[in-house]
Amino acid sequence: MKNDRRRWLKAIAALPMAVALPAMADGLESIRQRGRLRVAVYNDFAPYSMAGGKGIDADIARALAGKLGLTAEVVGYNADEDMNDDLRNMVWKGHYLGTQPSDVMMHVPVDEYLARANDKVRIFGAYHTEMLALARNPERVPKPLSGSAAVALEIFTREKIGVETTSLADSFLLGVMNGRLRENVVHFKTVADAAKGMAEGKVSAVLGARGEMEAAIKGMDKVVLETPKFAELKIDSWPLGMAVKVEEQALAEALGRAMADLKADGTIAGIFKRHGITYQPT
Repeated sequence: MKNDRRRWLKAIAALPMAVALPAMADGLESIRQRGRLRVAVYNDFAPYSMAGGKGIDADIARALAGKLGLTAEVVGYNADEDMNDDLRNMVWKGHYLGTQPSDVMMHVPVDEYLARANDKVRIFGAYHTEMLALARNPERVPKPLSGSAAVALEIFTREKIGVETTSLADSFLLGVMNGRLRENVVHFKTVADAAKGMAEGKVSAVLGARGEMEAAIKGMDKVVLETPKFAELKIDSWPLGMAVKVEEQALAEALGRAMADLKADGTIAGIFKRHGITYQPT
């Protein structure tokens, strides 16, 4: 995803300060009085967040809260139709079924266009660069895949490739080569399900987010994982950060400083290493 954090933050800074400042200060103060930082993560999203408060994002949440002298209350939410819905449910409004929003949401793409489309939240604090990766069965897909899709992906006019439904990988493979691969693109609920499908021989490869892929293929010794570069794919990586309500400038600044410290002292890299996932600094 395209990333222009500076322009977006500059625009937010230009908001009328007389209106914004009282709410900002009160929000952070109320969190300090409570003693807990309520942090939103996704349910069933290995390796980032899983049941029991486990996962990379959950561990980062606890480290951030600790930096602020708070206890982390890690709250899992189900993913909705798209990121706009997730930001509404997890950060600024809450779900219509009654789930309350959290103080901060993890795993948000730090993206100019997403920020423009969601003026009720503040997106900031990139901590990891996610990217598309391809896992392949070398017996069925013997060569590394990169370059022009017409050449690199031609094998999937004969072999099947798995993707997570409604993901970037999904839309790319359905549209590339004038749709020639559509018949062989197999949809799964998650990247983990797609990797399981590859292990069972249902597909010969899987295209998806690298962090999820690394977790999904653990124990599959024969699988080859690589980061391909396709000429037709303009967006193949994106920074992950956090989001708070747009008026919570004081909270955003405190979390931003805490994240910078955790990146500088190696805590973030250590969390990724502990989970066996390759850390990609922003």
